[in-house]
Amino acid sequence: MRLPDSAHTSQPWRIHDIAPDFELEDVWALPTPGGPDDFPQLIELVRTFDPEQGSSRVVAALFALRWKIGGLLGWDREDDGLGSRVPSLRDRLPEDLRRDPPDQSPALPFTPLYLTEDEFAGEIANRTMHGVAHLGWVEDENGGYRGQMAVLVKRNGLFGSAYMAAIAPFRHLIVYPRMMRELESEWQERTRGQGKAVV
Repeated sequence: MRLPDSAHTSQPWRIHDIAPDFELEDVWALPTPGGPDDFPQLIELVRTFDPEQGSSRVVAALFALRWKIGGLLGWDREDDGLGSRVPSLRDRLPEDLRRDPPDQSPALPFTPLYLTEDEFAGEIANRTMHGVAHLGWVEDENGGYRGQMAVLVKRNGLFGSAYMAAIAPFRHLIVYPRMMRELESEWQERTRGQGKAVV
């Protein structure tokens, strides 16, 4: 499910011009097969998805541990977040993307930036980094469509680099694979409920 960087960089995403100084951390194929017009369903799924309440107790425990440690060590204070330590990327958006910002997820900690017909971006900032979660809707090799997720990061100095390196194994081997399985299960349930065949 993890993809080469070119799967993101070769697409004509708007985020390339908005965050050119961010490093591409990961690119993942999402297990959300569908048709050309199904991107809004993916956005609704992600907007209501809560990784801490999913079926994986391991993922929920890792998220809870991260927030607990962050609270104890002061990683997530308001003065280290958006508009304080770093300006929001909303300041960089062109006029057409500033209109009608997407709804805030009730569960995910990302602040929405913009939403188009096939692209979404949200951001987060704390003492360790300034990050972007990017979702796109792409055509797959079989002529169908699916979601694609990219994570872009601007690390906060040596501390941020060390933090990202330390959590990488947990993200790649535990958190993302289990989250993908939960997304796949939710997607299949929703598409069956709408009478759509899963491609």
